[in-house]
Amino acid sequence: MTAPTPTTTTGTAAATRAVGTAHTRLEGRAKVTGAARYAGEIPYAELAHGWLVLSTAARGRIRSVEDAPVLGMPGVLAVLHHGNAPRLHANYTNAFGQPDPVLQLFQHDRVPFVGWPVALVVAETSEQAREAAEALLVRYDEEPHDVAFSAGRPGTYTPEDSETAKGDLESELAASEVVVDAEYTTPEEHHSPLEPHAAMARWDNGRLEVVDSNQGSAFVADELAKLFSLDRDSVRVRSEHVGGGFGAKATRPHSILAVMAATVLHRPVRVVLTRRQMFSLVGYRSPTAQRVRLGADADGRLRAFDHQAHSLTSTVHEFVENSANFGHAMYDADAHHTVNRVVRLDVPTPSWMRAPGEAPGSFAVESALDELAEKCGIDPIALRVRNEPDVGPVSGLPFASRNVLACYQEGARRFGWADRDPRPGIRREGRWLLGTGMAASAFPTLSAPSTAAVTAEVDGTFTVRITASDIGTGARTALTQISADALEVEPGRVRVRIADSDFGQAMIAGGSMGTRSWAWAINAAAGELREQLALGGGIPPQGITARSNTFEAVRALSKKERNAFGAQFAEVAVDVTSGEVRVRRMLGIFAAGRIVNPLTARGQFIGGMVWGLSMALHEEAVRDQASGGHVGADLAGYHFAAHADIPPIEADWVDDPDPDDPVGIKGIGEIGVVGGAAAIANAVWHATGVRHRHLPIRPDRVLMATAGGHA
Repeated sequence: MTAPTPTTTTGTAAATRAVGTAHTRLEGRAKVTGAARYAGEIPYAELAHGWLVLSTAARGRIRSVEDAPVLGMPGVLAVLHHGNAPRLHANYTNAFGQPDPVLQLFQHDRVPFVGWPVALVVAETSEQAREAAEALLVRYDEEPHDVAFSAGRPGTYTPEDSETAKGDLESELAASEVVVDAEYTTPEEHHSPLEPHAAMARWDNGRLEVVDSNQGSAFVADELAKLFSLDRDSVRVRSEHVGGGFGAKATRPHSILAVMAATVLHRPVRVVLTRRQMFSLVGYRSPTAQRVRLGADADGRLRAFDHQAHSLTSTVHEFVENSANFGHAMYDADAHHTVNRVVRLDVPTPSWMRAPGEAPGSFAVESALDELAEKCGIDPIALRVRNEPDVGPVSGLPFASRNVLACYQEGARRFGWADRDPRPGIRREGRWLLGTGMAASAFPTLSAPSTAAVTAEVDGTFTVRITASDIGTGARTALTQISADALEVEPGRVRVRIADSDFGQAMIAGGSMGTRSWAWAINAAAGELREQLALGGGIPPQGITARSNTFEAVRALSKKERNAFGAQFAEVAVDVTSGEVRVRRMLGIFAAGRIVNPLTARGQFIGGMVWGLSMALHEEAVRDQASGGHVGADLAGYHFAAHADIPPIEADWVDDPDPDDPVGIKGIGEIGVVGGAAAIANAVWHATGVRHRHLPIRPDRVLMATAGGHA
């Protein structure tokens, strides 16, 4: 019996039947009932467990790893270290260039920072592995270390392609009637996903299988193949469920160590990082020191825009927190200058963390814009409207779409901005001073080549295979909606399979371009399948599959300035007797392309705004100068916003599809973080009349700033 061909409808209704409609998560029931299993909890026969040992020295060499006593402990199977570990291939590149040498595990005796991996103890149980790892004695020849970060310190340099300039900056500043020249700092911050990093590795008939918690299985498979000099087709990486990523879950040491141990022991091995180990091994956001100089006419029109940002990196690998890039798409001026500078220190390498560059950069720029509005006597929204660019301020390219003005307008209406008294320190409720503030948001919109396969099954359903990753964002559900519309069928007839490197190359879940890139590939494959079905007059008994590769389509994308935009509003209450700051409400209005699933999208926006609040008031990793390590590298010592700190938060959006994208998607994963901290800091100024230019806005800083006028 021939299965029915897809039901088709014509017109706009068919194209919008699923996309744009709220859908609950397909995997929601499995997650809340415990049926959804994560990389660290899937059982395997003869599974051994690895426990990582990290360096306690901040710089130097390993003198000895005294593993003999440990090898005699109950259940211990092996101790891997630089003296006996398999050799790894070092000279290769990945999609982001040269990989961090922290992936070259146990290849030499050098120690570049506290927390550098020095050994892996493998045992029959995780408890035995942990006990043995804690008993392992490693001796070091220590050298003087330097972990002190500050702007302009010796050794600071400007990486290649990190500076942009147009116009005569100093002349325009001199000719400006109003000038803001201020320095802003943000501390070291950490993404510590709820699910720790975990990986199981085993060899199956000559093929390496890895079950990992990651943001892109194809990316991890490629890197493992290169590291271990394997044919790419002999490596399979799967990552069915991921409990958060935020930039932390690319290829990390845990997966490489699992493969090493499985290769040596010829049995499955799982490695799970502890919470403390994650503070040194999975990346973090560098502290920043930023100077912003704005020069304007009396009416607030910008003549000069200068943003100089400093961050740190490790001595072994360069990563730049491009904070100064935030202004590239936001504000134009006759003279426009941005530069990112970096200094190498004896610390772990920073890495991608949700809204890299834009999160700290927006705090500095949007705070400085608020200071400029104050000096000019202009409403902060009116100042931003006055400085709206016609084309990209740095690129000179036309905007694909730019609906930030609608974000200002709708946000101001819903927040009640028109009733705001601009004078600071006026509103009071008992011991609380009240204030409101706002800030703008922007994040780049990018696309990456991806592949997908869509199969018409004999039962009339469709199976979509793509190496996408759902890191808790609802991607699996969104892709089902996108697939249904592309095939012109109901979502119930579509099964989406993801996170398996055997499905082919695809963009990782990162850069706010996962869903955009995957949707493009799915649309292309679905279109090809529909053509084949139309030509064939139905589905043959064995089914039929269409495949896509968007490499040429992405490369042919017209050059335009592509960004998501937004506006964030906050109301705060400040107790100047205790220094406590309470956020009472927040509102975010975003122009972020076509929204696929309003239910999960709103959760993404609100989650980002919560992180902005946490960044403003709580998060701060402190590094001990003497030891080179963290003070309190855990979720007790590293403070972040808890439920009691979160006020009512509203997130919504205005219409803003990208006309050059097949679905109109831009990306929403990171825009929610951008601008939130600045909106809160600006609200604290409005409440107290005191500027806070250094995050987080702790109670002690509020108290100390009362006399000084700014903090």
